[in-house]
Amino acid sequence: MKKITVEDLVQKFSLKVLTGEDQLQKVITQPRVHRPGLEFVGHFDFFPTEQVQILGRKEVTYLHKLSHEERKLRIGNIVHYHPPCFIATTGEEDLTYLIHHCAEQEIPLLITSKPQITSEFIPRLDAYLTKELAPEMAIHGVCMNVSGIGILIRGSSGVGKSETAHTLIRRGHRLVADDIVVLKRLSPQTILGTHDGKTKEFLALRSIGLLNVVRLYGRKAFQDETRITLDIHLTKWEKDALYNELEQEFHYTDYMGVKIPSIEIQLQPGRDVAGLIEVAANNWYLKEQGYSAAEEFLRRIEADITKSDME
Repeated sequence: MKKITVEDLVQKFSLKVLTGEDQLQKVITQPRVHRPGLEFVGHFDFFPTEQVQILGRKEVTYLHKLSHEERKLRIGNIVHYHPPCFIATTGEEDLTYLIHHCAEQEIPLLITSKPQITSEFIPRLDAYLTKELAPEMAIHGVCMNVSGIGILIRGSSGVGKSETAHTLIRRGHRLVADDIVVLKRLSPQTILGTHDGKTKEFLALRSIGLLNVVRLYGRKAFQDETRITLDIHLTKWEKDALYNELEQEFHYTDYMGVKIPSIEIQLQPGRDVAGLIEVAANNWYLKEQGYSAAEEFLRRIEADITKSDME
């Protein structure tokens, strides 16, 4: 199971540590945060104790209005479950009682560097946790963003994946990862493609060597991550294996339970593989918008036949 620590949150979001300085290595395994509400009035049947607990102005104001004994009881009931940490978005004011309870139970109490709107902070934190804790796998290939569409380019070693990526970069598209592509499953419908950190911005070309595409072509040549939309498999040319069909049917490749549309492009000297990938990306986009060139062509044929029958 993937995990991050409370200290990772502190560094990522520049949080101030009020209590639990020696407990920042506590592990976080859940990709969502929780904003306690019912728990403060005594309902704990569905309390997600393993999630980060967020305290906004609403929660802090409610606690501040309680009597000393009532507040001690409400807070004590929650800290008793030892969640990984509490994060307050309201600043340090009026948190004396929370500091006392969290320090007593050795639970990290963190605050944002300046007061923030809780409903805006939570989605940012959720997105970070979801991405960092997402199931992932690494595959051999190239990941590109072509006209805003995330594409995996796969194929056997030496088939020309990186050379094709270089041509796409020269045409204004963006490299995400070369050689090792890290795939993260963000949801049952979403696979994110990114690099492994070590290969960031690098593209390896046979006979040339390692290139830094940002240094060569500028920031526009690289993108840190992209949602994977198409899986393109480059294969060697097979005589009589390609048919001039009106519309190519997509097959699907399964990555961690998410099915990605997949097509095969056969290689032959003189074929514009980069151009074919651009066409595949744009054609997929048109299909998603409800347009099919094959269907329009058939409608024209039917209209022409109908017109001929009427004459």
